[in-house]
Amino acid sequence: MDIPQPTADHEWLLRLVGDWTMESTCSMGPGQPEQTLRGTEKVRAIGGLWVQGEGQAEMPGGGTCTNIITFGYDIARGRFTGSFISSAMSMMWLYDGVREGEVLTLDSEGPDFTDPTRRLKYQDIVEMMPDGTRSLSSRVQMPDGSWQPIMRGVYRRV
Repeated sequence: MDIPQPTADHEWLLRLVGDWTMESTCSMGPGQPEQTLRGTEKVRAIGGLWVQGEGQAEMPGGGTCTNIITFGYDIARGRFTGSFISSAMSMMWLYDGVREGEVLTLDSEGPDFTDPTRRLKYQDIVEMMPDGTRSLSSRVQMPDGSWQPIMRGVYRRV
């Protein structure tokens, strides 16, 4: 079996490899005060086709969680793919997305945390900044079609 050769999209993902510190702001809902949380992440390459990040982060209300995120680029489909799991959740989030320049937008679907009978669309957006930092922001699509920000983290290389 021939191993696929990395593309420019795989090379873009490899820019995530390294040790990072993270500071994020999040809101737990309308009318709730914004919180600032900190963490670390170590991202490694799996061959030239995948990256995997493992991080530890503060949680709203106290404590810490462990998060594992994977990203790859599916050559046959021409789309990014990946997953996210957290020690603070029982759900695995599955990603499908596209990159435009320095911005990777990953679509997912998950529960409506206010109504467990409904599912909502979510997006995680990774952006590589010119100064070498990167950001990860998450948002949810509300029933009226509008997007509500959930969190935004800024990552700096150690």
